[in-house]
Amino acid sequence: MQATTFLFVHGGSSNARAWGPLQNELALLGHRSYAVDLPGHGDRAHSPAAYYRHPQDVTALAAAPSPLRGVTLQDNVRHVVDTLRRLAERGPVVLVGHSLGGLTVSAVANAVPELLDRVVYLSALCLGDPAMLTEPWDVADDNLLDAAAARITVPGVREPGVVRLNWRSAHADPALFAELKAAIMADSTDHQFRLLLDSMDPDENHSVLEPAAVVRADGWGRVPHTYVRLSEDRGITPAVQDHMIRTADELTPDNPFEVHTLATSHVGYFSRPQPFAELLAGLA
Repeated sequence: MQATTFLFVHGGSSNARAWGPLQNELALLGHRSYAVDLPGHGDRAHSPAAYYRHPQDVTALAAAPSPLRGVTLQDNVRHVVDTLRRLAERGPVVLVGHSLGGLTVSAVANAVPELLDRVVYLSALCLGDPAMLTEPWDVADDNLLDAAAARITVPGVREPGVVRLNWRSAHADPALFAELKAAIMADSTDHQFRLLLDSMDPDENHSVLEPAAVVRADGWGRVPHTYVRLSEDRGITPAVQDHMIRTADELTPDNPFEVHTLATSHVGYFSRPQPFAELLAGLA
């Protein structure tokens, strides 16, 4: 039997580096994995130099061009599918997405379901109805991330669809640091959260919220899919996660989500990778 490979797709303002701790744990369990940098992220980005300078020049940071200029959801899909085709030549592939990365994962599964053994959402966005793009969701959402992100949003960025977040500003503001940590990685040490902050990309492209990201019964619906609920998540709350699961299950009642729950924060796979690795190994 050929070995399964886990293909990881990062969330917003993130990149392949965030998967390192989980990939190490999977290697200890004997599993192969590959983490992509989506276009305009990580090693595929030319992030603004002003973001890394100290002290920061906020005016220069706002004026700098974005590596995500012109990047679309379809650019993400093409990049992931190219990688997926190469991996699929060597055995089954499980596609794993986190947070905003769920939109790319869904679009990939719509496009090439025949290449996938399974799709896994780690507290990731899964849109089961086109109305979820345009209408309010019928769910109480008491997340902490929206308010925290508003505090680090860089004003004056002119790139259409791009939001620039100054994650590194939290290093100099203990109250902001605590607010962001509570929102996305409350179960980590302060040291772990500093490491995460320093790995984050400033820019994210919210124009990926488009119709091609909505799952289809004739594409995504053909692939076994798993949702990993994160019960301590204050970025995408359990109520929102459950709403997405229910909506998708209504689309494919004969192929519902296999649901698992881990008691971790939004980025728990970075701070507590072992239970994530054990769960994924069981799916392989």
